[in-house]
Amino acid sequence: MPARGKFITVEGVDGAGKSSHLQFIADLAGGKGAGTAAPGRHVIVTREPGGTDLAERLRKSILEEPMAPLAEALLLFAARTDHVQKVIAPALAAGSWVVSDRFTDATLAYQGAGKGVPEDLIRRLAQAVHAGLAPDRTLVFDCPYDIARERLAGSGRSLDRFEREERAFHERVRNAYLALARAEPARIRIVDASGDFAGVRKALERELSGL
Repeated sequence: MPARGKFITVEGVDGAGKSSHLQFIADLAGGKGAGTAAPGRHVIVTREPGGTDLAERLRKSILEEPMAPLAEALLLFAARTDHVQKVIAPALAAGSWVVSDRFTDATLAYQGAGKGVPEDLIRRLAQAVHAGLAPDRTLVFDCPYDIARERLAGSGRSLDRFEREERAFHERVRNAYLALARAEPARIRIVDASGDFAGVRKALERELSGL
């Protein structure tokens, strides 16, 4: 029976640039470069909300349709249930490493701190959906609001309704991520995403070492 794979999640405020480094993180996890794992390790890259047909359909509604914060949280956990059961848990059990663009920390930051859904409710939902499953390492891409806004403005694409939220919302989200990192320093690592590509990638190599 293969050893359980490792679960890496990537988090951060919209515009911090995490998506630009997902493949690099997967390459590190697979041992391609100055990473942490042996060469040839199988790595799956996925995202939330999303990762399955059902979750991708829910993603479209979550990102586009105005709704109450509690409805957002419940839909996110519905998508997460399908994602965990069909993708994440089976892959880890088979010995693969999984790199996910967002997981439950995002719900705590966005729907919890950002929109006021009670933290204890989110944690109870997490316990129901993925009891015993937590990331082995979480990388939080962090940068000031003004830098994130400038990057989003220069992306040339239509922004979703979370990306269009006001400054105060994004600052609550950012502060929530920093608080989560302070509470769980062994798992959650802050990556300064305000600098250049090369600097960010050196930080990623450092924060993934030892897995």
